Amino acid sequence: MNTVNENILEVQHLKKYFPVKGGFIQHTLGYIQAVDDISFTIRAGRVLGLVGESGCGKSTAGRTILGLTPATGGSVLFEGTDVCTASGDKLHEIRRKMQIIFQDPYSSLDPRMTVYDLIGEGLLAHRQVNGRVELEERVEEIMLKCGLFPEQALRFPHQFSGGQRQRISIARALATNPEFVVCDEAVSALDVSIQAQIINLLKDMQEDMGLTYLFISHDLSIVRFISDDVAVMYLGQIVEMGSKTQIFDTPAHPYTQALLSAAPAFTKKEKAEKKRILLEGDLPTPFNPPAGCRFAGRCPYVKAECKETVRMEELEAGHQVMCLRAKDLA
Repeated sequence: MNTVNENILEVQHLKKYFPVKGGFIQHTLGYIQAVDDISFTIRAGRVLGLVGESGCGKSTAGRTILGLTPATGGSVLFEGTDVCTASGDKLHEIRRKMQIIFQDPYSSLDPRMTVYDLIGEGLLAHRQVNGRVELEERVEEIMLKCGLFPEQALRFPHQFSGGQRQRISIARALATNPEFVVCDEAVSALDVSIQAQIINLLKDMQEDMGLTYLFISHDLSIVRFISDDVAVMYLGQIVEMGSKTQIFDTPAHPYTQALLSAAPAFTKKEKAEKKRILLEGDLPTPFNPPAGCRFAGRCPYVKAECKETVRMEELEAGHQVMCLRAKDLA
């Protein structure tokens, strides 16, 4: 088990490109740069929130980190082992320690399997139980932890509500006692009242099991509640990264500022203080992104040099911004 000060995950220059084919013989015309050279670390026991608008590459990044989608370039070091090149028994052990909770609880569960089979499948695959009696005990234990009743074990997914299905997904992910979990929009398909229950469940399980989360979401209020650190993605790249306080209280990148201004205000004071930033210009395509800053075409502070080059600036300890004018805007 990792200590809190150790990095459990180190993502280094990760890239994921999807080929675009066309023509009579279906040759490659180019590549969709879904994830383009992102780097970050997550310390054990902490939660990194990954935010950005739809299509920015958040989910692709999460799946590539887990090895569900092969990386085009870069490396993903989990406890010192590169997930991108691991194979055999080493990869099998990494699979047990790294799990994912998918966005849609309706399509991520096999409708032909009972809850007992869904949760027990991972325990059997990783040989964590000896015999049927121990399997039943482990399944019942994790069901109770996730707010499910043992008598529901022989039911099928279609017999549950959306919130209950997501609890089943969480139970399935946590059954193997993982150390790192990717929550890919884990509550976005649920009602608001159910979202609160699932978020509280994730927080409780993190404390009980010492879990580390990569929490992918477009809901900034949820990210602010559950995360310790936040990374902001735009068109396949991380444009700003820092602690929760740094990102939400003193955002430096123009895109982060615009993103936070679009979040709904819940009190009269917030509504009076909040100033909406309306972006102009067209969103670039990941098929042929601009050479310099990818936000330059929509940025109100753009300069000529921004369209030619881009680099990460360090504003303070742990607060990085991919913007040449970051120090002026902070």
